[in-house]
Amino acid sequence: MNEIFTVQGMTCGHCEKAVTTAIKLLDPQAQVTIDRTQNRVEVTTTKPRDTVAAAIREEGYQVTA
Repeated sequence: MNEIFTVQGMTCGHCEKAVTTAIKLLDPQAQVTIDRTQNRVEVTTTKPRDTVAAAIREEGYQVTA
């Protein structure tokens, strides 16, 4: 399924990598696209939305939508 998250606090390439890595650890097959300027993280995964959001939060970023 394709999920779109609004993630606050991503300010650099390192932030993008941290979020991507967190999601890939949860689901190595996930496809992750990040648009930092829009605070947007698009994820194609089989994992539940809440699980993916929790992985992003564990990296220290706020998931607002």
